[in-house]
Amino acid sequence: MNSFGNVFRVSLFGESHGNAIGVIIDGCPPGIPVSPDDFMPDLSRRQSGSRGTTNRHEPDKPEILSGIFNGFTTGSPITVITRNSDRISSDYDDFKNIPRPGHADFVAGVKYSGFADLRGSGHFSGRITWGYVAAGVIAKKILKPAETEAKLISAGGSTDIGKALDEAIADNDTIGGIIECRVHNPMKAIGEPFFYSVESAISHAVFSVPAIKGIEFGSGFSAALMRGSEHNDPFVESTGKTSTNNAGGINGGITNGNEIVFRVAVKPTSSTGVAQNTLDFSTGKMTELKVKGRHDTCIALRMPVIIEAAAAIALADLMMIDRAVNGSRGS
Repeated sequence: MNSFGNVFRVSLFGESHGNAIGVIIDGCPPGIPVSPDDFMPDLSRRQSGSRGTTNRHEPDKPEILSGIFNGFTTGSPITVITRNSDRISSDYDDFKNIPRPGHADFVAGVKYSGFADLRGSGHFSGRITWGYVAAGVIAKKILKPAETEAKLISAGGSTDIGKALDEAIADNDTIGGIIECRVHNPMKAIGEPFFYSVESAISHAVFSVPAIKGIEFGSGFSAALMRGSEHNDPFVESTGKTSTNNAGGINGGITNGNEIVFRVAVKPTSSTGVAQNTLDFSTGKMTELKVKGRHDTCIALRMPVIIEAAAAIALADLMMIDRAVNGSRGS
C-alpha cells in the first residue's frame, strides 16, 4: 500500500523516471496558510548536490494541483507534484536480468510479474521521498508549536563524517549512517496504545522510507544494559518534566511532554561501484556486476529532512485522532 495515516492520510505516487512524482494529503484541516515557497526550504535539504550525493539534479519545484486556494488549505485533498527532467534511463537496462544485490530489483520483478518500472529504480527509488518531504511541510504546520529536528550523527561507523565519506569515495563504495531526530515541545498525551502508540506510528512511518534498517527511542538498545533505578526518569515538575529522558519522551506509548528522541540506522546505498559477483537470471550463470549510473555514496546525507517529515506526519495523524476523541484538549 502506498498510503499512511488514519485521519491525516498521505499517499505517494510516481516513478523515478516517470513524468512526475507527488503526494496526495487527505484529512488536512482547512485554514492553514500554505504557499509554494513554503515547501522549498525542506525540499532543498533533500536535494543532491553536496559531496557524496548523486549527480542527478532536479529542480524539485512543487506544483499545487488541489486543496489550497488563496493561500490556505481548503479541507479537501491536497495534491502536490514535481516534474522529472534529469533522466538517463539506459543506466538501468541491465538490472532486469541482473538485479542489484541488496536492492528491490529482484523482488519488484517477482511481485509485479515483470511489469514494474525499473528505470531509476521506479517506485522504489529514494526520489519518491520528495512527496514525503512535501507532506511533512504541512504536517509540521499542524504540529506547531512543536518542532522536529534531525541530523546525521555518524556515517560509515564514524562520527568523523567527512573522513568516512572521503574513504568511501576513494574506494568507489557506499556507506550508511545514523540519524538522530528530536521533537521539541511536543503535544502531551497523544498516542493510541496498543497498536498505534507513538513508537508504533513513528516506526511505521520511518520504516516506509527506503534504506532504513533500525530504530530506537530514548536510551534504545542500551536500556537492556541498565537497571530500572538507572533507566527510570524521575519527575521534577508538575508539568511532567523529568530529570533524564531515557524514555525518549514516551511512556506507555503516549507522549509525556518531554522531548521525543529517536535514532534510525540507514544502510549503505546498494548501488555501489565495487564489482560484485551475482546471478545473471537470463543465463543462469554467475557474472560480475559493476553498477553504472548516478548514485549516492551516502544516502544518509540527505535523510535528516525525510526522517523529520516521517515523524511529523505520524505525530500529525496522532494529534488529529486525539482531537477527534478529546476535542481541543490542551497540551
